[in-house]
Amino acid sequence: MASVALLQDRTLDETHRIAERIQQALLNRVIVEQAKGALSERAGLDPEEVYLRLRRYARAHNLKVGDVARQVMDRSLDTTSMLGPDPDH
Repeated sequence: MASVALLQDRTLDETHRIAERIQQALLNRVIVEQAKGALSERAGLDPEEVYLRLRRYARAHNLKVGDVARQVMDRSLDTTSMLGPDPDH
């Protein structure tokens, strides 16, 4: 009986961890979409182009895209270089 209870407890713990990771992924996706919309409107760029620039910036600065998006939304990141002319084109 004790073994069954321990297994059930582990399964429940794992289920909670998975649910937390899914919730965090959804929150990250929402903030990325908000940042894409804000930057797209501000710079007059296509949202997909904005996403590429967010991703490029994140990679260049060893950050996660979600973290960059949060900085965009709380206005703690100067986006001037990110929104300027695309250096790849």
